[in-house]
Amino acid sequence: MRYGYFDDEAREYVVDTPLTPFPWINYLGNKDFFGLVSNTAGGYAFYKDAKFRRLTRYRYNNVPMDNGGRYYYINDNDTIWNPGFKPTQTELDSYECRHGLSYSRFISEKNGLSSNLLCFIPQDYWGEVHLLKLKNETDKPKTVKLFSFMEWCLWNAEDDMANFQRNFSTGEVEVEGSAIYHKTEYKERRDHFAFFSSNRKIDGFDTDRETFIGMHNGFHNPQVVKAGKATNSEAHGWSPIASHYIEVELAPGQEEEFVFILGYVENEADNKWESKGVINKEKALAMQEQFNTPGKVMAAFDELKDYWTGLLDNIQIDSDEEPLNRMVNIWNQYQCMVTFNMSRSASFFESGIGRGMGFRDSNQDLIGFVHQIPEKAKERILDIAATQFEDGGCYHQYQPLTKKGNHALGGDFNDDPLWLILSVTEYIKETGDFSILDEQVPFDNDESKAQSLLHHLKVSFYHVVNNLGPHNLPLIGRADWNDCLNLNCFSTDPNESFQTTGNKKGKTAESLMIAGLFVVYGKEYVELCNRIGNTEEAAAAQAEVANMETAIKEHGWDGDWYLRAYDYYGKKVGSNENEEGKIFIESQGWCSMAGVGLEEGMVEKALDSVKERLDTPYGIVLNNPAFTKYVIEYGEISTYPPGYKENAGIFCHNNPWVIIGETMIGRGDQAWDYFKKICPAYLEDISELHKVEPYVYCQMIAGKDAFKPGEGKNSWLSGTAAWNFYTITQYILGIRTSYDGLEIDPCIPSDWKGFKVKRKYRGANYHIEVVNPNKVSKGVKTISVNGQVLDNNIIPVQSSGDYQVVVTMG
Repeated sequence: MRYGYFDDEAREYVVDTPLTPFPWINYLGNKDFFGLVSNTAGGYAFYKDAKFRRLTRYRYNNVPMDNGGRYYYINDNDTIWNPGFKPTQTELDSYECRHGLSYSRFISEKNGLSSNLLCFIPQDYWGEVHLLKLKNETDKPKTVKLFSFMEWCLWNAEDDMANFQRNFSTGEVEVEGSAIYHKTEYKERRDHFAFFSSNRKIDGFDTDRETFIGMHNGFHNPQVVKAGKATNSEAHGWSPIASHYIEVELAPGQEEEFVFILGYVENEADNKWESKGVINKEKALAMQEQFNTPGKVMAAFDELKDYWTGLLDNIQIDSDEEPLNRMVNIWNQYQCMVTFNMSRSASFFESGIGRGMGFRDSNQDLIGFVHQIPEKAKERILDIAATQFEDGGCYHQYQPLTKKGNHALGGDFNDDPLWLILSVTEYIKETGDFSILDEQVPFDNDESKAQSLLHHLKVSFYHVVNNLGPHNLPLIGRADWNDCLNLNCFSTDPNESFQTTGNKKGKTAESLMIAGLFVVYGKEYVELCNRIGNTEEAAAAQAEVANMETAIKEHGWDGDWYLRAYDYYGKKVGSNENEEGKIFIESQGWCSMAGVGLEEGMVEKALDSVKERLDTPYGIVLNNPAFTKYVIEYGEISTYPPGYKENAGIFCHNNPWVIIGETMIGRGDQAWDYFKKICPAYLEDISELHKVEPYVYCQMIAGKDAFKPGEGKNSWLSGTAAWNFYTITQYILGIRTSYDGLEIDPCIPSDWKGFKVKRKYRGANYHIEVVNPNKVSKGVKTISVNGQVLDNNIIPVQSSGDYQVVVTMG
């Protein structure tokens, strides 16, 4: 069952019923100011940090789901409704939510009154702009009473929902003209405030929540809206809100437009006040002036659309697979940008208060984003590296507002350092900018300890070498990529965190996933060192990589697949000897990508075992058989019910690792089959089961042991976005960046006739046509550039201009 459709020309997903199986959301903004908005106008906004600079309040896991957001109440002759259906849930005569690239539009109609609400954040603007159009579609005059509504968050989103003994006494507002200003704590330690303004003269306002809604009412039936008149209430403590009241007279066929702005302002410490107790509104007034007419708003909206056209135009494909085209050309790239901005901090599954920017997360997210804005990717790399320690370890997360490491979570996730090698080498391959290696980057944000980024890569590499266990395999630390495989935790206390608790302090628990990861990015480190002429370091590093490959072959092979780990007691994890959890996906993916034992047939055997034991109609499960009991020496992974999350759920983030492994041995049909199973655009017809958005990837799909296999959870903010984009473009379509140019190495389904790719790369435009006359999955027979045949499959870096490339497979 579908709940909407793709409008590829407009680059929108059109939700045509408000009754989706879960809130289907979108993101506004892409630099400093952000908003989350659902298909019924729910969500919230924040400046940079969803925890410490939250502007509007949102209640997660509420009943009904998704309550609170950007609400406009329309009282039309005592029929009260909302453009986005909620919160009144009045049945509408028509409804559409159009989620676009950094904007959402709600188009609805009731009783001959049509509404068109556009929400977006203009470029380089610290505010969310709403353009609301109301039109009388009847042949009789209408008097409409319009009420806006925002509920302020008291800035710290965690404290806002907990410290009521203080918060119920701190709320402060000012009203001036048609703007309502939220200045809670401004006179003390804050230099920032928020405002909600209208470009129209208002007929009244309310800033006290209980006055507006009523103590015994809800968002769906606010007493002020029912009464049809504002009270001009002023909040003093309790729960401040912002609501404008405007009476609208509409002749038959007449349309009126209204601009509302939710804005954020920072003032200098010595310039906070206009007069005693009155905030300095100079910047706020300038922001309001910037978009005080519909014409100005639409000009900014057009600029936003042009911006996205420019970003997406770097990679565009044309294949016979329509769902693939829309994912690669629009939605997957868009999700990569959003995930790069948010990491794992703020979605409808992440509250924005518990997680910062992840070290491993942000490095991986970069590989799906670096082709769009390389300079922003460079800045992120340097921010990430600055949270590293001198021994190569690092903070697992850092806060975006301060860029300092998160002490509460700490480090010792032993896969983390290697991901820095991934992001840096991918950045250089995309840009050719080797100078990033000379950037001086502090350790632990201490400038006195700054060293070159190249040195950071070296200590990242040797952090693994210096932390090996009894089998010469990498120690896992608190966890590797799978945060829920906690081999040193041994927790019996439900109040302990599995990730941050280490009740056993041994040096025996080893990870085959990190081992494969080390071989893959160890080879990348070796090649980088050779490229810059550091051949002595390259040779030393290559020897360590070779040692790791030997250790994997000797101690990491179980006969038909790679082991997952050794536990605290030195026992095998992910072995046929185990009762449950005999095989895991992560080590099969990474050791296959590394090519460990390729000549001996180990890679093919491991991937065959994945197909036999882990494959399902909805994707590849993480492990099998699922755990049915708590295994204290394994930790959180065994606490989930079978088929969910890390316990035999389909963790979409790691499926691409197996897909890449399949392409490396030329099995394009199998790689494509795996890809389609988790690609959201191919799941649109089962949306009632899949539940989450059909236009973006989710983190997890319920596995074959679950109560409801195929049900998705944790959409939007997942490394799945970057890894799937990386996998489809660089390994299935095979347009891969390298230090010397574009390497062409497709691995496609054997029945494909071919495809086309437009790729902007280092200032040149490549128009690549791949033809497959012999119906093969892998193998390049010839490549010509502007008619000239190359002697290998790497298109050398070209100067600016357009280049026609023809690739013949065979």
